[in-house]
Amino acid sequence: MKLFLFLSFSALMLLEAFGNSHETDKQALLKFKSQVSEEKKVLLSSWNNSFPLCRWTGVTCGRKHKRVTGLDIGGFKLGGVISPFIGNLSFLVSLDFTDNSFGGPIPQELGNLFRLQYLNMSFNFLGGEIPTSLFNCSRLLDLALYSNYLGQGLPSELGSLMKLVFLDLGKNNLRGKIPVSLGNLTSLRELSFGVNNLEGEIPGVIARLTQMQSFVLHFNHFSGVFPPAIYNFSSLQYLGMFGNNFSGSLRPDFGSLLPNVRGLYIGNNSLTGAIPSSFANISNLQDLGFEYNSFTGSIPLSFAKLQYLQRLRLTENFLGSFSAGDLEFLVALTNCTQLKILDLAFNRLGGDLPASIANLSMNLNQLFLQKNSISGSIPYGIGNLIGLQVLALSENLLIGPIPTSIGKLSGLGGLSVRANRLSGDIPYSLGNITRLEQLYLSENSFEGIIPPSLGDVGQLGKLGNLSTAHNKLSGKLPESLGKCLSLEELHLQGNSFNGIIPDISGLVGIKKVDFSSNNISGRIPEYLANFSLLEYLNLSFNNFEGNVPAEGKFKNATIVSIFGNNKLCGGILELQLQPCFTQPPRNSRKKIVIGVSIGIPLLLLLFIASVSLCWLKRRKKKYTNEAPPSTLWPFHEMISYGDLRNATDGFSSSNLIGSGSFGTVFKAFLPAENKVVAVKVLNMQRRGAMKSFMAECESLKDIRHRNLVKLLTACSSIDFQGNEFRALIYEYMTNGSLDMWLHPKEMEEISKPSRTLTLLERLNVAIDVASVLEYLHLSCHEAIAHCDLKPTNVLLDDDLTAHVSDFGLARILLKFDQETFINQLSSAGVRGSIGYAAPEYAMGGEITVHGDAYSFGILILEMFSGKRPTDEMFGGDVTLRSCIRSALPEQVLDVADELVLHNGLRIGFPIAECLTKVLEVGLGCSEESPGNRLEMSEVVKELILIRERFFKARRGPRH
Repeated sequence: MKLFLFLSFSALMLLEAFGNSHETDKQALLKFKSQVSEEKKVLLSSWNNSFPLCRWTGVTCGRKHKRVTGLDIGGFKLGGVISPFIGNLSFLVSLDFTDNSFGGPIPQELGNLFRLQYLNMSFNFLGGEIPTSLFNCSRLLDLALYSNYLGQGLPSELGSLMKLVFLDLGKNNLRGKIPVSLGNLTSLRELSFGVNNLEGEIPGVIARLTQMQSFVLHFNHFSGVFPPAIYNFSSLQYLGMFGNNFSGSLRPDFGSLLPNVRGLYIGNNSLTGAIPSSFANISNLQDLGFEYNSFTGSIPLSFAKLQYLQRLRLTENFLGSFSAGDLEFLVALTNCTQLKILDLAFNRLGGDLPASIANLSMNLNQLFLQKNSISGSIPYGIGNLIGLQVLALSENLLIGPIPTSIGKLSGLGGLSVRANRLSGDIPYSLGNITRLEQLYLSENSFEGIIPPSLGDVGQLGKLGNLSTAHNKLSGKLPESLGKCLSLEELHLQGNSFNGIIPDISGLVGIKKVDFSSNNISGRIPEYLANFSLLEYLNLSFNNFEGNVPAEGKFKNATIVSIFGNNKLCGGILELQLQPCFTQPPRNSRKKIVIGVSIGIPLLLLLFIASVSLCWLKRRKKKYTNEAPPSTLWPFHEMISYGDLRNATDGFSSSNLIGSGSFGTVFKAFLPAENKVVAVKVLNMQRRGAMKSFMAECESLKDIRHRNLVKLLTACSSIDFQGNEFRALIYEYMTNGSLDMWLHPKEMEEISKPSRTLTLLERLNVAIDVASVLEYLHLSCHEAIAHCDLKPTNVLLDDDLTAHVSDFGLARILLKFDQETFINQLSSAGVRGSIGYAAPEYAMGGEITVHGDAYSFGILILEMFSGKRPTDEMFGGDVTLRSCIRSALPEQVLDVADELVLHNGLRIGFPIAECLTKVLEVGLGCSEESPGNRLEMSEVVKELILIRERFFKARRGPRH
């Protein structure tokens, strides 16, 4: 009986204890609810004393003691902070707060939950650091904190969670290195550190994680060779290393060591060497991503064995050798019947496009072959690939027509064959592709008209971008073009279209329209002014006439270009057109006719008399201070004034491409040579123009360098009015001046570059210019100082190779006229060089090669900061140079050109370090004292080292 009473009393005490603990859990949850933001508390309305605790939303209790063992409020979108009282739920096994909006730190009190096995706080706004107390939860199997704002590094205590099977710390602000203690987590099967700022090499101790199935490191700053430890992960199924700085090559037996891989994502690194043929051993491989690396050699034919392959991404490598055998692998890939995406763009693949491409997987929906050297014609069998949604063949060497079978690809959303050598008519069958959204046919030799089926957008209702620019198309634009209501961009420039613009008033969503360089006539439709989304309208070089609207979009001259239409009038003042005049009254017209009939003969007589006098004076003039034209010019053949006048259409403003201190530059076509050239016409009324002409001739007659603009010939003659005429004829640079690329916002739409220069392209330009200066200073028979280096005098050819031009102020240092130079430097003729000229020149200092070094230094600072040295933000002691010098190195990104920071860079690229090194070169060149400036030979070496260090063997280096 006593024993029974004792047991009853003990049970009562135990029940009472559990009852108190039950109350502890309730109070902890109510405290948690009190910290939730008010607008979402309704989702926890069941959390009150009227409901039993174990029936509260998201709460799970144990069967025996009714303690809270699970709390799942994932996806509730709750805000507020996480109450530290959550640490009182001592029986908690599973905690899921994923996909909410909790902020603040993760409470240290979570470390009290020693029974916790599953913790998921992903997709919140939690800040601070990973609390070290969390590593007291030694029973944790799953830990997921993905997509928060946790800072600091990975704690070394991470290695104490010995039972972890799943660990996801991706998309936080974690930095530093992976701790060696990670090697203790030998039970891990899935690990993700993706999208952080982690760096350094992967420690070799991870080789102990032999049960690893998913290993994700993408979008960090990891470096070193491909981690050898990964080859120990024989059970690995997914490897994500995209967007790091890994280098080196893959082991030839890769496929034998990792035979279970299904997804391999190692793109956007700096990996080199050949693609191992042993990949054929990975029989279940589905995704293979090697894009944005530097792999070389051929694409293995053994890919034929990968029967489950769905996505193959090899874009932006150095695969192929521009030869006929490069595309043999396409035959092998016909065995991959599940292939959906094939991306081989931006490589070195050559040879004819094989007919076997038609035998690729019927599941293929994306095929990218652009930017290679693929030749031949597009096979008729392309129409068999009925699953295609995107077909990109642009920038190759393809010839012949687009096969009519293209119309069978009814699911095609994007087709690009831009920049090939295709010809023939645009096939009518394109009108059958009712899902077509993007169509790029520009820069080919297509002829004929735009087919009515293409204009019949009752069928092509989704077409958003149509480009047939720069072909040989003619005829009238289809009337039904205006029914393409989804159209956002329309590019028809550079053809021979005629007639009027059809009614396109319904295209209210249009953003860009280019009708330039055609034969379109009639009036400019006034409704274009009301297109609210319009960003760019180019009507230049046509035969438009009449009044230009002055309302709506036509108020903004930076949006609208109407240059080269001689019959237009009116518009806003910035367009600089003649005003439109109404017809005068009848009696006034009589007076005008009488006045003109008398005035014209009188003016004609005066004109003939003045021309005759000028001609006689010119004939009598002796060459006293200069040699005759035939002796001063070093070239074999010269060109006449008449030839140049014809080649430039009478020096028409439509051919004007630039102007400088002593002249104007025109684009010209020389039919005898079938060549486009640039003609610099000297303004002989300008003081110093003749000396500039002589300086340019003397400087360039004996020098040759790949990065100098080539001087072809010259003209020293008399124009049709008897005036002296001097002109220099150069190679034509298709991509204009560096200035227009650095400051595109200042350019007219008609001349604005289509994109911005990447960091690597700017570095290449800097090396090109430095190489020229090194040659002029050290490798010529006599040292030459350019004396006028600035962005407008650096021209870019079709592959963006830089060429230095304008030697009008150049001086051969043993022959120059010091006094004349100083006078010119301070004259109006060189105002554009203020900011670039060395400070000693302004004080009458001696001309030396150090002056060019200074100009180059300022050029470097401008190229990578995007700021001109003459910007209005600078003045007094505040200069471009001083601002950049004070910002280095910690604040380098604050002074860098924003266009560089987000253009053409791999994720994880050390941009701050690269920019710092380049700008330090600019500062070293532009030191105040000439003797302290870097020599150009040092500069070239340093810039090439920077390129090799940060870009390694990637595409771009040319030297």
